[in-house]
Amino acid sequence: MLQGKPDCCLAQQRRIRKQEMSHPNIKDGWFKESQALWPGQAMTLQVKEILHQEKSQFQDVLVFQSTNHGNVLVLDGVIQATERDEFSYQEMIAHLPLNAHANPKKVLVIGGGDGGVLREIVKHDCVEEVTLVEIDEAVVKASKKFLPAMAVGFQHPKVKLHIGDGFAYLKENENTYDVIITDSSDPVGPAESLFGETFYDLMRKALLPGGIICTQGECQWLHLPLIRSVLTHARTIFPVAEYAWASVPTYPCGNMGFILCSNEPGKDLKTPARYFERSVEDKKLRYYNREVHSAAFVLPQFAKAALEV
Repeated sequence: MLQGKPDCCLAQQRRIRKQEMSHPNIKDGWFKESQALWPGQAMTLQVKEILHQEKSQFQDVLVFQSTNHGNVLVLDGVIQATERDEFSYQEMIAHLPLNAHANPKKVLVIGGGDGGVLREIVKHDCVEEVTLVEIDEAVVKASKKFLPAMAVGFQHPKVKLHIGDGFAYLKENENTYDVIITDSSDPVGPAESLFGETFYDLMRKALLPGGIICTQGECQWLHLPLIRSVLTHARTIFPVAEYAWASVPTYPCGNMGFILCSNEPGKDLKTPARYFERSVEDKKLRYYNREVHSAAFVLPQFAKAALEV
């Protein structure tokens, strides 16, 4: 009994600390997203408990347990992932480029500190090595503790973690990777430079022949001028550049885009070069399949007119 008392006291102290936690984006039991790139609208989620908050060297990191969407990761006031729907984004940003490549062996992920993209990449048996470069170690630590179903990707023996700047890493690793995936937050704060022409050129130089990149491509309902600008730059650097999209309910307007580029002239990114077995699609995937791959590149008329230049 005496040995159990300190544990009870510690548990009570932890409960008190959690009750004392507060965050400027949470009021009256509801989280409200900061309006960084989507003025006039904001996603809100009901909060059950704040699990973690800190000001890292680079950004504000918040994790809370919601009433209906599981645990939620928020960076600088913007939702990055919820346990309820993260799989749609993670599967698409990983499997679109990987299945467009005939035989990807070495893969680089820039960003993606929650581990979800890693979880998907290692489902490809042909991949021999995956390196993840994340600038903010606080995101990795918080995800391992509070988003274990995503952070499980860090545990795979094929995975290497490098804490550091993606720009510097690319400069030191030219002609190295078959596929590069940039899983970034929106182009504000530490992720702003990941949408520029210089970064795309560095990714091109880091690719092996026949290489493919895939980056977070923002929302067609909100960011067409930005998407058009990035695609225009990408098409001056790569012979092939395309835009695809997926449904992600807790992202702005419920969808998210992806920009895919290849250094191989004439490369068809819209048709998978490889397929998962149907049994894998049924048992290990929740969003992506071979039909969704091609359909993701079909754009509504307003987006098609703006982006097909």
